[in-house]
Amino acid sequence: MARKRKGIALNGIIVIDKPQGLSSNHALQRVKRLFNAQKAGHTGSLDPIATGVLPICFGQATRISQYLLDADKAYQATIQLGISTDSGDAEGNVIEQHQVPAITLQNIHNALDKFRGEISQIPPMYSALKHQGKPLYELARQGIEIERKARNINIYSLELIDYNPEKHTIDIDVRCSKGTYIRTLGMDIAKALNCAGHLIKLTRTACGLLTMNDASSLETLQTLTLDSCHEKLLNPEYAFTDTPIFTIPNDKVDLFYLKGKMQLTNNFTGSARIYDQDRFVALGHFNDGELVKKQLFLQGIIENE
Repeated sequence: MARKRKGIALNGIIVIDKPQGLSSNHALQRVKRLFNAQKAGHTGSLDPIATGVLPICFGQATRISQYLLDADKAYQATIQLGISTDSGDAEGNVIEQHQVPAITLQNIHNALDKFRGEISQIPPMYSALKHQGKPLYELARQGIEIERKARNINIYSLELIDYNPEKHTIDIDVRCSKGTYIRTLGMDIAKALNCAGHLIKLTRTACGLLTMNDASSLETLQTLTLDSCHEKLLNPEYAFTDTPIFTIPNDKVDLFYLKGKMQLTNNFTGSARIYDQDRFVALGHFNDGELVKKQLFLQGIIENE
């Protein structure tokens, strides 16, 4: 007989503003305890040095975790010029240090221009990517460096927020595709300025549609009653509110559930939230006159009762 899970069978998303110095997994465990939840998972790690948007999914909402992992992200970061570290951030060991050359605002704008659009980026050794089953960061801590393949990423926007010539720091705002390493981007921007550099501050400001406006701090959550914590949960569908709704015709419902697709007379394109009457039951996309499911939620995605 299976052991009964402890806690409450919650369904929903809580967005936390992860504090600096706390790992994403430790943040997850703290939130799971605060909410007394049976099942919870986060949607992609933030470095311990980073702060900001960390969506945590409870119960049925964990089924959409991959979509949040794959979603576009937004960040604000501060690059310290003149010093490089092995990890690309302030937690690493200094590997290069030199005087910062004279840099103008135009120099910075010219450097940023090189990193907009689709670019190729080599992942850092200090990452969770694996080589022969081992995370790269474990190899890096042993002083081992292996060749990494460059990956294509998209930098949708890259804007200069501030340049402090006295402190030799550059503040940037980035909106990018999944898989983008902002630490690497910061080092590459510094190199484009003929300078060493590393990140001293990193904040994720958005994960898909979830932003800092949706986020709660751990300190705030710790002051709330259990019921008040639960009231902060977002409906999982909230993460897809920019996706159009398509309602399955009543005479096609059984066929769609059986085959996971259906022919259409309309030539729609793109993605869709698929409804069976008033229930959100699937995510899908239109392809050559067909509606094809990407993920089916047989019981619908429900809110807490």
